[in-house]
Amino acid sequence: MDLGPHRPGTWHQRPGGPQETRPENRTGEGRNVRLPRTIQDMRTIKMLLTAAETEAQQSGDNLPGPEHLLLAAFDLPDGTARRAFERAGTDPAGFRAAVDEAHQQAMHDIGVHVASAGLPLPAAAPAGGIYRLTAPGQEVFQAAVQLAKAGRRSPLRGAHVVAAVADQERGTVARALKTLGVDRGALSAAAGEVLTGR
Repeated sequence: MDLGPHRPGTWHQRPGGPQETRPENRTGEGRNVRLPRTIQDMRTIKMLLTAAETEAQQSGDNLPGPEHLLLAAFDLPDGTARRAFERAGTDPAGFRAAVDEAHQQAMHDIGVHVASAGLPLPAAAPAGGIYRLTAPGQEVFQAAVQLAKAGRRSPLRGAHVVAAVADQERGTVARALKTLGVDRGALSAAAGEVLTGR
């Protein structure tokens, strides 16, 4: 323990040691404040999963799937999901319409005819605190997190979600990308380029 700049503390430590009080830098000058990667990831994950839940509720689904994660990734502040789509030659705004079309086609294929897309959906139950995803949604989310960990230990970004959904061979995302004429391999490559700054 150091009692002050000119008084020895316990064990007769010399003043000015590692325990000496340093003046507080109240202005923040000369400091570049960066959150630890884990905290950045937690914030990104919370934004991503909360927005995915909202997307799922708005489309009448009980749990978010890969398509909802991708739609949520488009709105992340890093902007990398949008840039990856644009680099692959596709407008991200068209993805939502392609998802709606894929849902309607899937319903039609099993004999369910959807009346009008303009009718309001029943109100979904509010989210209950614990984030839940469909099995394919969990697969995409975990793949995105693994991509973030593997790639230069960068924070989780929207382009990680793009790369993860581009690996989906079946499902709504694959059908929506096909409707848009997007090659999944090219989309994955575009996401990689955005993440590496090429």
